[in-house]
Amino acid sequence: MKKIGLYFILVCCNLIALAQSKQTVTKGTIGFQIKNMGINTEGSFGGLEAAIQFDKDHLSTSNITASVDTRTLSSENEMRDKHLKKEDYFDVDEYPKITMKSISFKHKSGNNYLGVFDLTIKTTTKRIVLPFAYIVNGSTTVYKGSFKINRLDFNVGNHSMILSNEATISINVETAL
Repeated sequence: MKKIGLYFILVCCNLIALAQSKQTVTKGTIGFQIKNMGINTEGSFGGLEAAIQFDKDHLSTSNITASVDTRTLSSENEMRDKHLKKEDYFDVDEYPKITMKSISFKHKSGNNYLGVFDLTIKTTTKRIVLPFAYIVNGSTTVYKGSFKINRLDFNVGNHSMILSNEATISINVETAL
C-alpha cells in the first residue's frame, strides 16, 4: 500500500513538472514611454533573457525571472541614448541588467492575470504589479502587459522640469511551449 501511495505522489510530481516546463522565448519587446518636454518619448531595451515557468492552472508554483541589457537602450536618438546610459541615469557600465522576479500571480478573468514582481534597477528593488494577458495560440504563448514606475524611485535621473517622473513600461513576449 505504501508503494502505491509513493508511486501516486511521484506521478503527480512528474505531471506538475511537465506542466511547469520552461518556455523558450522566441520574441520579446520591452519598451518604455516617458514625457520629455511634454512630448511622449519612446524607447526599448534588448537582450531579453527569461526563465518562464507559467501554468495558468498552477499559479502558486509558477515562476518568471527576466532581465534586459541596459546597454541596448535605444530611443532612436543617439545623443539622448548616450546621455541615458551615463551614471546619472542608467549607469550601464556599473549596472548592465534590469531584472524582474515574480512573487505571485492571480487570475483576473479570461486571459487576464496580475503578476506581482520585484523589479530591480541599479541598486533599488521595488515591488510592482503587472497586469498582463496570457494568450495561448497553438504551440506559442504571448505575454502582453504594461505598468508604470516613478523613475526617481530607482535613482534614474534627478528631479526635472522637462522630464516626467512617471514612465510606462510595456512588455510583449512570445514563447514556444
